[in-house]
Amino acid sequence: MGLFERYLTVWVGLGILAGIGLGLIAPGAFQTIAGIEIAHVNLVVAVFIWVMIYPMMIQIDWHAVRDVGKKPRGLLLTLVVNWLIKPFTMAGLGVLFFQYVFAPWVDPNSASEYIAGMILLGVAPCTAMVFVWSQLVKGDANYTLVQVSVNDLIMVVAFAPIAAFLLGVTNITVPWETLVLSTVLYVVLPLAAGMATRHMLEQRSADAVAAFVGHLKPWSIIGLIATVVLLFGFQARTLVDQPLVIGMIAVPLIVQSYGIFVIAYAGAKALRLTHDVAGPACLIGTSNFFELAVAVAISLFGLNSGAALATVVGVLVEVPVMLSLVAIVNGTRAWFPARPEDTAAGPGDSPPSCSGQRRHELQ
Repeated sequence: MGLFERYLTVWVGLGILAGIGLGLIAPGAFQTIAGIEIAHVNLVVAVFIWVMIYPMMIQIDWHAVRDVGKKPRGLLLTLVVNWLIKPFTMAGLGVLFFQYVFAPWVDPNSASEYIAGMILLGVAPCTAMVFVWSQLVKGDANYTLVQVSVNDLIMVVAFAPIAAFLLGVTNITVPWETLVLSTVLYVVLPLAAGMATRHMLEQRSADAVAAFVGHLKPWSIIGLIATVVLLFGFQARTLVDQPLVIGMIAVPLIVQSYGIFVIAYAGAKALRLTHDVAGPACLIGTSNFFELAVAVAISLFGLNSGAALATVVGVLVEVPVMLSLVAIVNGTRAWFPARPEDTAAGPGDSPPSCSGQRRHELQ
């Protein structure tokens, strides 16, 4: 591994500190950047996320995408966790913590809004950042694309009904501009660019794709760190002014993230998924589509509401938690079956998925 990959958690930690520090020193600059958005999608953050996922898109082999239907168990696991388990466990944890555990310190109205924000996060599984986590665990790029695409299609019809049921309201309007624009910016455009790049590289030589992706890898990590700096810079004042509230909201969100991961990982183990499918399948359900959650929270409850604050805390918690889960996925590679092409290695070779050679990634 290169310097960036080996010490990724250190760089992200420094990015968090830098974001908070810069946000306090130059709040005006971050407010200006935050204002560069369309339909609640920040275009500067979108550029950095695009830089992160572009290398992943280049690795997608469309001939292999067609074979995903022959291995539906990973896709089934993702859909069950995302739509039949995660929204309801998030709602349950919100109620448990803010109506019981934290009740002495939170007024009932604020508690209800915090719960609402958590529910909106739980009903919005991740889109863009999944490609980043998949790349960090050496996931199957083709399978990840199909998982994200099917997830997005279900989100179009399932988000509003599930959110309305859990929130106890009937007038939820899905912000279609946010949903469509995010899908175009985070999936369609980088995918089209990746396809075009892959086609050109394959015309040169068989090894050109791997070599080019290797050169881009540091830029992908830089995009991740830059995104972290911006996200924490945007909310630096909130983090300083309301640390107790931020901490209380973060607790159930963290419990939810690790709990969903354990459920999904146990399911992947029981289904005997290969590691390159199991890793992304479990990480998709753990992360959130925060742009959609924030947009709906603002439209329903207002910009300065507790619901909007809860969705923002979800953004701040996600990156550190997801990096720890990436480390767990990489460290448990030997728990899962090897891919067929790995088991075809010679007598003296040991399959990469069982060799443990990447067990110390991101530690």
